[in-house]
Amino acid sequence: MQCFIEENIFLFGLLGDKKLPATTILVYLYSTNSHMDDLIKGLADAVLGRNDDNRRQSVEERSRSTWAEDPHPPQRHQNQWSNTPHDQEHRPEDSHRYKDHYRPQQEKYQSESFDRPHKSDEDQDGWQTVGKPSRKTHKVPKENWHRYKVSPDEQEYSGEVEVGAVVEPSEGELADLSRACEILWELDSNRLIPGKDYEIDCGEGKKVYQKEDMAQGSLFAWVSDDVFRKPTFARFLSLLDNYNPHQGIKEVVTSEEKQEQAAFIEEISRTAPIKYLHKYLTSKGIASGSFQDFKRMMTSLWFDLYGRGGTSGSSSAFEHVFVGEIKQSGEVSGFHNWLQFYLEEEKGRVDYQGYIFPRRHGEIPDSETQLLTIQFEWNGVLKSVSSTLVGVSPEFEIALYTLCYYVGEEDNHIQLGPYAVNIKCYRLGNRIGSVFPIADS
Repeated sequence: MQCFIEENIFLFGLLGDKKLPATTILVYLYSTNSHMDDLIKGLADAVLGRNDDNRRQSVEERSRSTWAEDPHPPQRHQNQWSNTPHDQEHRPEDSHRYKDHYRPQQEKYQSESFDRPHKSDEDQDGWQTVGKPSRKTHKVPKENWHRYKVSPDEQEYSGEVEVGAVVEPSEGELADLSRACEILWELDSNRLIPGKDYEIDCGEGKKVYQKEDMAQGSLFAWVSDDVFRKPTFARFLSLLDNYNPHQGIKEVVTSEEKQEQAAFIEEISRTAPIKYLHKYLTSKGIASGSFQDFKRMMTSLWFDLYGRGGTSGSSSAFEHVFVGEIKQSGEVSGFHNWLQFYLEEEKGRVDYQGYIFPRRHGEIPDSETQLLTIQFEWNGVLKSVSSTLVGVSPEFEIALYTLCYYVGEEDNHIQLGPYAVNIKCYRLGNRIGSVFPIADS
C-alpha cells in the first residue's frame, strides 16, 4: 500500500514535466486544499513517515517554511465564477451556442466546491452571464415604472411640447425623404450629448469575419442616471422585459403590458419628432388628421403581433427592432437599440467585441461617435455585424423608422447630422419586418 501511494506521489511530481519532489507536491496540496484532509493524511504517513500524533504539526511547519522561503508563493484557489472575467478561460468557443429547444443551458460548474452565485430576479429566465465585468455598478432607476401599468385615466404624462410651425413639413421636405429625416434629427431635443450624458469606449476595430474579441472592456463606460428619468426613455425601458427573445415562441401580452404600450405611444406623441411625423404622414394622405387615430395606427404598427419563425403571434416590429430575437438556427436577429444594448451589457448578457472597420478611411469611431457598426455576443450567441444609433431618443427612432417604412423603399440613403446613413427597411406583408441604420459608403 505504501509503495502504491509513493508511486502516485511521484507521478504528481512529474505532472506538467515539472520534476518536483513528492514532498513539495504534498505540501502544496495541503496548503491549497484544506478540504482534502483525508488524502493528505494518508500521503503524509507514506512519505514523511509520521505517526498520527505529530503528522499535522510537521506538515504545517514544512508548509510555513516553504511559503516563507518562496518570494512568489502559489496562490490559493479562488472562486472561478466570481473572479474570472467571463470572456477568458471559461468561455469555450462554442460552449454557449443555442442547441436543443433554443433555450440557453445553465453553465456547468467544474467543481461542486465552487460557490454558486445567487441568481437575481432578472436572471430567473435561464439567461447566462457572458459579458465582461462592468466598469461601474449601475442600477437603472425604476421608481416610476410601476405607474406605467395603471389604467389610462390614472396615467401621468409630460406636458405637450410647444413646437408651433416647426413641425409643419415644407414642400421640399415632402418631396425629399432625406431632408425630412434631417428635420427629425434637428427636432430630437432629447438626444444625449457624448461625454456629458454618457461615455463609450469603442475598443479596437476588426473585420466582420474575425473571431477575436478586440474590446477589453464594455462598450458603455457609464450613463447618467438622469437619462433614465426622462419620460420617453423611462417608458421605453419599461417595455423591454415584456418579450420572450426566442423566435418562434408565442408571445403572451398581458393587460398591463398593453397599458405600457399605449402609455409609451401617448408619451412620445407629445414630442416634436412624433408631431412632425404625424403632420408629414397626414400631408401624404397616409395617416388620419385625427391625432387619436394616428396614435392607434402607431400602436398597431409597432406592437401588433405577427408570425415569425413559423409561429403566429410570436413577434412584433418593436420586439425585433429594439429588443432583439434569437433565431432557431442560433443567430441574433434584430437588436438595434443602444438602450437595450446598455441594459443587457450591464446585466452581463452582452459581450461587446469591437467595432467593424468603416468603409471609408479616416472615419474610425471614437467616444463622440453616434453611429456605430459593432460586433457582439448576446448570451453567447454571435451578432457578427450590427449598426446602431447611440444616444438618440426613443421618439426619434420610432419617428425615423416609421417615416422610412411608409414613405421610403428598402434602401433609404439619408443624412442625419454628420452621418451618411442607409436606413434598411424590410417589409413582412403589411408589417415592419426589420428596420435599422447602416453607415453609408
